[in-house]
Amino acid sequence: MNLASPDVASAKRSIQAIRAARLFDGDETVVDGDPTVVVEDGRIVSVRHDGAVPSGAELVDLGDATLLPGLVDAHVHLAFDGSADPVGALAARDDAQVLEGMRAAARTALAAGVTTVRDLGDRGYLGLRLREEFAHDPAAGPHLLTAGPPITVTRGHCWYLGGEADGVEGVREAVRAHAERGVDVIKIMASGGELTPGTHSHLSQYGLDELRAAVAEAHRLGLPITAHAHGGQAVADAVEAGVDSVEHCSFFTEDGVEAIPEIIERIARSGVVVSATLGVIPGGAVPPRIAARMAALTDLFGQIRKAGVTIVCGTDAGIGPPKPHDVLPHAVGMLVRMLGWPPADALRAVTSLPARLCRVDHRKGRLAPGMDADILAVAGDPLADPAALLDVRAVFRLGHRVR
Repeated sequence: MNLASPDVASAKRSIQAIRAARLFDGDETVVDGDPTVVVEDGRIVSVRHDGAVPSGAELVDLGDATLLPGLVDAHVHLAFDGSADPVGALAARDDAQVLEGMRAAARTALAAGVTTVRDLGDRGYLGLRLREEFAHDPAAGPHLLTAGPPITVTRGHCWYLGGEADGVEGVREAVRAHAERGVDVIKIMASGGELTPGTHSHLSQYGLDELRAAVAEAHRLGLPITAHAHGGQAVADAVEAGVDSVEHCSFFTEDGVEAIPEIIERIARSGVVVSATLGVIPGGAVPPRIAARMAALTDLFGQIRKAGVTIVCGTDAGIGPPKPHDVLPHAVGMLVRMLGWPPADALRAVTSLPARLCRVDHRKGRLAPGMDADILAVAGDPLADPAALLDVRAVFRLGHRVR
């Protein structure tokens, strides 16, 4: 993988015409017949359907490939290294080492065509430093949105990241502190989780009062808020509190999955987005207690989709060997094979829909005039076979070719 250096990237300021055999615009349109995306100064200025190249433009002809918007992963953890013990590995590294690992993880994602990532839990706000680096050198990594340390109860899920807060006033103060640091989104742990001994995924950590306080403060400060919620009660309370999205939404019980139809209907009525945790590399060993629930989870998300809930993909990349930071393309195949989604719907779940959730849909998630030139080109046709996403031919970040 050879990412463009700053000097090379800054030199590429001319008009480009990026042409391929097919194009999916991230919304509804599929174009055959040599569509061409015209790019100037990092933005898309036009999408041509006639294969014509504007005078003076540099032609990048990718042949039998499909152009798509750069992918958007709505849930990653760049600070976790994807090892068998990501928490222990993180604890063993100082901030400089963690930051270097985060840079490498971000480059891995970008090389796979993931041009926007939402980091929902780092240590000590290190993601803010990385966000600044990539803003000055977009060829070095994806567009980064960051939550900082997730807000959690004392010794709660992911407490070791530094976001402990208790009670209504403690939660309000934590949201304010995150906003003052400049985060893009608030992440709150409504339930326990799989990576923290002493917590339990099916049990709530915060009650409705604390969640309402967090939501009110985040929205007062102009920030979206998402809730990590596995158990049914945690999901119900998060939705009732008015969060913008729910991570996982798995309706875990102590030993299984129990869909609660009235809560699913409430999610649909409220417009809350579900960020489904999908994406595993082939041969990746899912923890046994999760593997045992896969059939029930498949049925659950069928019910959630049937109810009309908007579902986007968030991989939780970094939390273990099955989930490296370039795992998002595999999530599309899972949506098609396991959940029976049409490929176009699955592609929207990793492009335009998460861009809207992340409040960057004015710039990301579609190939259209005025959008950032974050572009993925893959061999073949992912609308016929999602595995085509794994055969990357080119990646552009703000018009800079990084692969």
